[in-house]
Amino acid sequence: MKDVNDSESGGRVTIFDTTLRDGEQSPGCSMNLEEKVRLARQLERLGVEVIEAGFPIASEGDFAAVRAVAAECRGARVAALCRTAEADILRAWEALRDAARPRLHTFVATSDIHLEYKLRKTRGEVLEMTRGAVRLARTLADDVEFSAEDATRSDVGYLCEVFAAAVEEGATTLNVPDTVGYTTPTEFRELVRAVRERVVGDRRDVTVSVHCHNDLGLAVANSLAALDAGARQIECTVNGIGERAGNAALEEVVMALHVRADRLPFACGIRTEEIYPTSQLLSEIIGFGVQPNKAIVGRNAFAHEAGIHQHGVLSNPLCYEIMTPESVGVPANRIVLGKHSGRHALGARYGELGYALSRAELEAAYTRFTRLADRKKNIYAQDLISLLSQETRARGPFLARAAEFEVAGA
Repeated sequence: MKDVNDSESGGRVTIFDTTLRDGEQSPGCSMNLEEKVRLARQLERLGVEVIEAGFPIASEGDFAAVRAVAAECRGARVAALCRTAEADILRAWEALRDAARPRLHTFVATSDIHLEYKLRKTRGEVLEMTRGAVRLARTLADDVEFSAEDATRSDVGYLCEVFAAAVEEGATTLNVPDTVGYTTPTEFRELVRAVRERVVGDRRDVTVSVHCHNDLGLAVANSLAALDAGARQIECTVNGIGERAGNAALEEVVMALHVRADRLPFACGIRTEEIYPTSQLLSEIIGFGVQPNKAIVGRNAFAHEAGIHQHGVLSNPLCYEIMTPESVGVPANRIVLGKHSGRHALGARYGELGYALSRAELEAAYTRFTRLADRKKNIYAQDLISLLSQETRARGPFLARAAEFEVAGA
C-alpha cells in the first residue's frame, strides 16, 4: 500500500466520518446513545476509517455516547473533538480511554474575525494555545489531529505558522476546514498546497485533511480539489448532513472516486454496496430523508421517467447510468411511468403485468396513457390495465395479480 502522502497523482484517502458529531449538530438531527452506537456499527461496516463520535465536553450525553462508541468500534479509529483547553482535552481522553484506536481532535480558530470577535485573543495567544493543547494531547494519545477553524478566511502565513507549531508538538493530522463554506475549488487547492509545501514538506508521518461545508454547494468539489494539492483525508457526513447547509456528502465523495478513477486515482476503504443501507439507516434514526433528487442515495437517483431515457436504459443501463444501483446498495433502477414516458417503458411495464401487446395494441394503449398521465400524477397497475381493450385484458392475468406501480409524484 502506498503511503498516505504519496505523490499528488494518486494514493490512499482516509474517509473521516463526522455524522455523529458535526452531522448531529444539524437542527433536528440529534441522536441518543443507542442510536449513535447503532449508526457507528453501520459506519464501521461501511468501511469508514475514522469515526468522530462526538464532543465530550458538550454534555454528559455526548460524553457517554463517545465512550460507548469507543467501546463498540474496535476496527475504526474513534475520534473525540475538543477545544484547545485542558479541561476539554482531558474530558475527551476520558471518553476515549477504552478505545482500541483513539484519536484526540483538538481545534482553535485562526481567522482574524474569529480571534477578534469570538476568542478575543491575539495571534500570539492562539499560537501558544495550539502548542499547549497539542503537547498535552500527545501525552495521552499517539494519534492527534489539529484543526484550524475558519482556515479558508485566515491569513495564509499565520495559518501555516500555527500548523507548524502543531506539528512540532506532535500532531499527526492537520485539518484545513472551510468552516463557513466560503472557498472555491481553485482557491482551496492553492491553500491546501501551501499548507502541504510550507508545513509538511517531505514528511510522511503527517497527513493533510480537509473539512468542507456546503454553504455555496461546493463542499464535495472543494474536497476533491484538495486531493490534487496533497490532502489525504476527507472529513464528511452521510447524506451530507451538518450545520447550516451541511457537510461534504460521504456518498458523493466516495462514488466520485469510484466512478472517475481515471481522473481521481485515489483508493479508499469504503464498501460502496453499504452506502444506501447506511443512508437509509441515518434517515430512519433522525426522522427525515434526503431530497428525491439527491445524488447517489435520493429516490430518483436511479429512476427514469423521460421516454428517451427509458428507451436507453431498457436497451442498456449504461446509456444513462454512470454507476449501477447495486454498486451503492440500491436494489435496482426504477422505470417510472409519467407523462414523459415512452412506448418502450409502457410496453415493458405491461410485460411485467403479464400482457404481451402487439404493436397496434401498444400504440392504442399509449395514446390513452398519455391522456391519462396529463391529468393524473399517480398511475397504478389498475389504471394501466383499464386502458387496454376488453379483448386484450381477457388474454392477460387477473387484475388481483397486478402489483401497484410507483410513478412520478408518488
